[in-house]
Formats: sequence, C-alpha cells, structure tokens
Amino acid sequence: MLAGAHVASPRVDAELLAAHVLNVPRGRLLSAADATDHQVTEYRELIRRRAARVPLQHLTGTAPFRQLQLRVGPGVFVPRPETELLVEWGLEWLGGRTECTVVDLCAGSGAIAAAIATETAGHHVFAVEREAGAWGYLKDNVAGTGVTLIGADVLDPRSFDGTVDLVLCNPPYVPEIGRAGLPPEVTDHDPDIAVFGGRDGLDLVRPLIGRIATMLRPGGAFALEHDDTHAYVVPTLVDADGRFEKVELHHDLARRPRFTSARRAGRAS
Repeated sequence: MLAGAHVASPRVDAELLAAHVLNVPRGRLLSAADATDHQVTEYRELIRRRAARVPLQHLTGTAPFRQLQLRVGPGVFVPRPETELLVEWGLEWLGGRTECTVVDLCAGSGAIAAAIATETAGHHVFAVEREAGAWGYLKDNVAGTGVTLIGADVLDPRSFDGTVDLVLCNPPYVPEIGRAGLPPEVTDHDPDIAVFGGRDGLDLVRPLIGRIATMLRPGGAFALEHDDTHAYVVPTLVDADGRFEKVELHHDLARRPRFTSARRAGRAS
C-alpha cells in the first residue's frame, strides 16, 4: 500500500509503524509477541493514513533528532536530519567555552535548543518562537533541559542586543516557486509559515541577518540554515552586511549547500 502511494521509504515506514503499535524497537520486530486483533486494526488504520501521505512522525507522535525523541504533530515543523549538522557545528563552536548565551531563533519544536542544552553544560540557552501552533510541542520538548522560552517575533527580541555568543537558526526558507516539487507531507502538513520564505525564500532571511548582527557580541558567531539554491546569495548577503567576518558556506552529507556561518567582527570581550 505504501509503495503504491509513492511513499519514499515504504518498507522502513511499515516497520516503524509496526514497532510503534507493538511498542518495541524496530530491531526487535522479529522477536515481538504476536499482535492482538486490536493492534492489527490499529496498524491497518495507520497504514491507511500513511498511504494518504500523513507524515510518519504525525502518526507516531515523535521525531528523532540527534540523541532526542521530540514530540511533534500538526501545527509544528517536523525537524529534518540536515539540521543536525547545524547543531553539530554549534557544539563544536561551543567546545572549550563556558557560560555562553545561545539563542535558537525560529525554534519550532525546540530541536536545536534542546539538543544544545542536553549535549552541553554550563551555557544559557534560549528558544524564540511566536507561533501558537508550535508552542505546546516546544514546551514539552525543552522541559527539564534548562532552556528558557521566549514568545516573540524573531526580529524583535530586543533584550538580547549585544549580549549573545551564538545564534543558531532554521528559518522558513523554501522558495514559494518550488512548492509544486515538494511532497504532500510538506505541503499538506508542515505549517506553511515554517516552510516557505516568500517567492525566493529570503523574505525572513534578509532581515534576520541584520537582526543577528545586532544580537551578537563582538566575536560571537551564528549559523543559518537555508535552501540549496541560496548557496551564493546568503553568504553574499551576510558579507554585504559589513559586520561579519569568516563567512563560510557548509554542505550536508549529500554535498548540497545547507547553512552559512559567520563571526561578528570586533574583539571578543
């Protein structure tokens, strides 16, 4: 059924849904107890919904992200594996530093903030998100991590001016003109406001660059995820701001341009 519905990974999804119903890890399916009639009925319904292109993560209620299992569902963007590379870069930047102020802009599910807070210690991590649909998931996912939540537009967290050591951001950046090429899991279920960044994908990215420059203290750094079609334009926009140095483009494991990083010019305090 899933293959016929053009699901990208039908066997994996079928096995993950079976593991979800049986409450066992996927690797233990062969040794799991026989399914009850109720579980078989539940499984068939989940397969039907997955064949209708409801995201797997909405059906299981969770999405893996680095060492975490995040709660996700309708109203929040499902974090992608590519964003784990941005977190990895941030962790490397923090290595050896202490008591840094780290801000996750466009926090959504809280994937970036929660990962930073759980994989490091001694830093002050903030997550900024304005969308009500994401807020419940965000609160659940950062609970117990020490992350501070801020309900605000990412262009206006004024209390941060000149005080931040590291900004990590996965904003809406998909060009609207590319909508037709996206799978139904994205166009029908991920919130548009978390996916699309206007006609060229840069409606929020452009003002964010200047806002981040204002937030960072001299010597602070940021990493901003963007579309692979932005490989030239985002580094150019960062460089044109005039307040950054060491502008660098980073690629994902498939060698696609994935995010840009830079350092706030000036002597670190």
